[in-house]
Amino acid sequence: MPRYFIELGYHGRAYAGFQVQPHANTVQAEVEKALGVFFRKNFSLTGSSRTDTGVHARQNYFHFDGEEEIKGEMKAICYHLNAILPADIFVRSLRKMPENAHCRFDASSRHYRYRLYFEKDPFLADRSYYFPFPIDKGLLQEAAGILLRTVEFASFCKRNSQALNYRCTLYKSEWSFGEEEAVYDVAGNRFLRGMVRGLVGTMLRVGRGQMTIDAFTQLIAEGNAQKADFSVPGQGLTLLAVHFPSEYFL
Repeated sequence: MPRYFIELGYHGRAYAGFQVQPHANTVQAEVEKALGVFFRKNFSLTGSSRTDTGVHARQNYFHFDGEEEIKGEMKAICYHLNAILPADIFVRSLRKMPENAHCRFDASSRHYRYRLYFEKDPFLADRSYYFPFPIDKGLLQEAAGILLRTVEFASFCKRNSQALNYRCTLYKSEWSFGEEEAVYDVAGNRFLRGMVRGLVGTMLRVGRGQMTIDAFTQLIAEGNAQKADFSVPGQGLTLLAVHFPSEYFL
């Protein structure tokens, strides 16, 4: 049974997250609908990286199994799927893969970015978080560095997670600053439910002087998510990329 990967991106404002769920519109539901219209059959997709309500993605993946091999040029099929999909979801590529390929379990890392802006700007409101408060950039960077040395992230996992453990390896955790914005980049082998927003919200408490570095370190050690701050909104978060091992698509 042939397996296919769909690479896509989306603006998440209109969606209750990435994964299909009852009584809510999601990215997965729209893509399954578009595939069904084009191929005239039902589809059930498996997602690579879940994103929450309002969160965006420059790159994410689904895979599905077909009853038979897809005929036609993949680029042309992507063109037609994009014509069917809403304007805020776009398909980048469609690839035939080995039958045992898995877009979630085979991914080697994910890269997320959270963006803040300091001066009110309606053109950024749906892609960034308006944060008109003074912050200590040095403390933010120090907190981000501590996360690179952390392996247990129970403190930054929302309740009702299906994770079997809370171990994650971060490859990147750093802030960058402009005159009117601050950006947090984080990459790792896996992320827990609500983890990036929990990291950002809690670090912002450190940057505003509402939590000391020692208290931040203690929160991580305790593994108590009730002390973390998950309140930063989804529109500031973008999944930039899902990475696979080198030569995976060759």
